[in-house]
This record gives sequence, C-alpha cells and structure tokens, in this order.
Amino acid sequence: MTEEKVILVNERDEKIGLMPKMEAHEKALLHRAFSVFVFNNENELMLQQRALNKYHSPGLWTNTCCSHQRDGETSLVAGKRRLQEEMGFSTPLRETMSFIYKAPFDNGLTEHEFDHILVGEYNADPIINKEEVAAWKWMHLEKVKEDIILNPHLYTEWFKIIFDKFYQHLAV
Repeated sequence: MTEEKVILVNERDEKIGLMPKMEAHEKALLHRAFSVFVFNNENELMLQQRALNKYHSPGLWTNTCCSHQRDGETSLVAGKRRLQEEMGFSTPLRETMSFIYKAPFDNGLTEHEFDHILVGEYNADPIINKEEVAAWKWMHLEKVKEDIILNPHLYTEWFKIIFDKFYQHLAV
C-alpha cells in the first residue's frame, strides 16, 4: 500500500503540490487538512480519544475526527469520508472557517496545516474504528473549555488552538 499524500498549499490555500504525509510532517510543510466537530441536540460535542498506536498525539482527546483531503476531494467530502472511517457514521457537514497552525511534536514531526473546520449534528452512538479511536464521549463546550485549562496535556495541540481562537464559532 502506498503512503497517502497530502495537498501542499500556500497561505491562500492554493494547491502547490502533493507529498507523502510523513515527509510533509517531517519537513513541517504547510498542507491542507480538516477538523470535524459533531454536536448532538443537547449541544454536546462528540470527542474522540486518539488510538494509542497513532504516530503522534496517541491517547489524547480531540475533536470528533480529523484528517487530510485527498487530491481532488473537497473538504466536505473528505470530512464525511473520514467520519465514516473513524467513527462509523455519516451526517451532513458544513464548513465554518479555516485557519493555519503549526505544532511541533516530541517525535520530530510537525503539523503545519491549513485546517478547515467542519460542523455537523448527530444524536446516536458512533461505531468507532479501534485502529483510529481508543474511546469517545459527549461533552458540553463549557466543560471542554474548562478541562482544557485544567488538563491541557490530555488534548491535542490543534484542538487546544481551535478552542482558544474559535470557541465562539463552534456551537451549532
């Protein structure tokens, strides 16, 4: 199986090339990504705990799912694909905003992403893919925000950045 490629972009989110995912993370090159936030009808966010075998941020809590768009794939199509692959369900998504962040990790890799934030609603339990997800839970946004302040080491870097900068835009 060939390694998945990410879409390299400039600061205007214009495609400038393709590169194997690990190489882009080793070189800290800006690439396109997305983060999905799914809420239930009680305005609780579905969080996932990343699988313990992930190459970065294993076991940390984060948004419902996230990944990289494939070449020629829109953010919404990619978000729905990955939501099904990781969490075992599909739901309509809408794009709310995007931003650039850079986060180095202890293992020498760096996430440098032009991240598209996608939001959807769902009211059932997921059927998680244990290769990708260790656990999941619903939490109210205020409780998540409080817990990130108290226990920042339990959350992924991008999730903390999103909460810090875009908290007010996340509610459905």
